[in-house]
Amino acid sequence: MNKADLIDNVAERLGHSKKDVTDIVDAFLLETKKAVAKGNKVAVAGFGVFESTARKARIGRNPRTGEAVKIKATKLPKFRPGAEFKGVVSGAKKLVEPGASKVSKPAAKKATAKKTTAKKASKPAAKKATAKKTSKPAAKKATARKTSKPAAKKR
Repeated sequence: MNKADLIDNVAERLGHSKKDVTDIVDAFLLETKKAVAKGNKVAVAGFGVFESTARKARIGRNPRTGEAVKIKATKLPKFRPGAEFKGVVSGAKKLVEPGASKVSKPAAKKATAKKTTAKKASKPAAKKATAKKTSKPAAKKATARKTSKPAAKKR
């Protein structure tokens, strides 16, 4: 997604004109750049933190000649994603859209009710699985008998 796609999606979602949304996105980006350039942090709750980091001056090497080269100290922008953003990207958390939280709460209660009935139904299945485990040693005994019969035929 690029800037134009972001503007289109936000304009469609909120019902505002693309010009208004473009002005808002541009203003956000400009203010973020100004603040980070001054050395301030811009923290957006649930999203992340924009900040600047300083690199010290150092000596590097020219890869072609191997000659030592002085590299000046500089400042670089840095972004640290927030915990919620990390969780959504990793799949650990679901993305909750604004205004949809009221609708999803009753659905969550129904889902938990289904989970408890599913757990009760799975208990007898677990007992069946243990019964199958007891039959496996019998299968091992049968293979042991097969190995003993050829030995008897050789005599």
